[in-house]
Amino acid sequence: MWSTKRTIAAGDTVIVWITRDSIEPLVVTPDAVLHNKFGVYPHNDLIGLPYGAKVQSKLGGRGFVYVLRPTPELWTLALPHRTQILYLADISFVVNSLNIGKGKRVVEAGTGSGSFSHSVARSIGDTGKLFTFEFHEQRAMKAKDEFAAHGLDGIIRLQHRNVCKDGFGEDIGDSIDAVFLDLPAPWEAIPHAKKVLRKDAVARICCFSPCIEQVIRTVTALNDARFTEITMYETLLRPIDVSSVPKLPSIEDATERLKQAEIKREDKRQKQIKANREKEARDKAKKEKDAGAVVGEKRKHPDGEPTTDLDNAEGSLLVVEDTEEGVEPKRVRTESDQDPAADDTMHVDPSLSSNPAHVPDPVPITLPVISSTSIGSNNKNGTPSSSSPGPGGPKMSVSKALSEVRGHTSYLTFACLVPYEYALKNGNASSAVASTSSADGSDGNASAGGELGNGKTPASTTPAVLASSSTEDAEPEEKAD
Repeated sequence: MWSTKRTIAAGDTVIVWITRDSIEPLVVTPDAVLHNKFGVYPHNDLIGLPYGAKVQSKLGGRGFVYVLRPTPELWTLALPHRTQILYLADISFVVNSLNIGKGKRVVEAGTGSGSFSHSVARSIGDTGKLFTFEFHEQRAMKAKDEFAAHGLDGIIRLQHRNVCKDGFGEDIGDSIDAVFLDLPAPWEAIPHAKKVLRKDAVARICCFSPCIEQVIRTVTALNDARFTEITMYETLLRPIDVSSVPKLPSIEDATERLKQAEIKREDKRQKQIKANREKEARDKAKKEKDAGAVVGEKRKHPDGEPTTDLDNAEGSLLVVEDTEEGVEPKRVRTESDQDPAADDTMHVDPSLSSNPAHVPDPVPITLPVISSTSIGSNNKNGTPSSSSPGPGGPKMSVSKALSEVRGHTSYLTFACLVPYEYALKNGNASSAVASTSSADGSDGNASAGGELGNGKTPASTTPAVLASSSTEDAEPEEKAD
């Protein structure tokens, strides 16, 4: 399946990446044509192209697809579903927790669509072996054909068998490093799984169950079979949105921009003060000019010539406004007619009455300009750089966790089996585990059963069940000595 050739050849299996949500497997066949909503792609055009090439549609449109090299991750997204499958999040967690690596011998019960089988086959390599079992005959036949087409028949051995009743067979022996159970009732297969696990090293088991009731029964069966370190996990995915934004300014640039803004604000304030003073001076001069014109007004004669009323003892001016007979002249109020409480004379500043007041220009406050010293800055003239670069400016990547979380897939229950011979060989490790169990004040099986009876989470089961019982079994030998 994992071709090392650089280019695509006839008969190769490729992954056609149409969109992020649409990925299809394709066997390159001469003279065949791939049709989809983005265009038409003849298989002959794919032969000779390098893996990962972008292929344009033959219809002359703008549609295109990518032709990728098959990997277990891509195959999980593109395979034809015959059953519910495991996805990358669960697969990677299981492979790591079961310590599956090069040369390991693994048993899988419940082949299904083969998603987990492809990933395990890559992890164990040519020196390892995967024994997978499927109780549904038609699914077993289809999976066997896929393994052969992908070149994995030398690593994977598939059998049609009901392991809950018939076990895993006598030919496997007790040479298995890890067991993975994807069954409706995994607790029925746990006694058979214990028989095929290694007796000279710590072996591991994982049960994939969608319901918590299945987990409870599985934990009970694991305790009865003297498995230790029983834990349960649930894998959830939180999508992360990654985007590019303009790079943030440095501290020096931000400080410089604030100083320049303060200088502009102060300059604007001084200009407003100057404009207000000039306006007040003009208004005051206009008022004084109007008052002086009224004071210097002389009385006018009926024929239009100004005359002075000498008979007026107060010396006030008379103005005849109409030539009609019987109209009395009006008196114009002068300084002598003002309120006695007011000043007798009016003091007018000649400079204000004739010319506007001269206001000195404001002196702006100048602050010291600190040139940018940020790392990687090419600004050598001391002028502040812009904090919001243009479209072509430097950018930075930011990530944000989305609020949606992918729903529940299944519960993963893990456990370890420490053989009696292995515990005797590693006395120090055995005594340490035994002391942990004895510190709980009860036997491991009783502790686990008590917790389940109280309704607590099965993942909190007390570990080191086998080590505790092994130590108790070894006590008669010490007494005999």
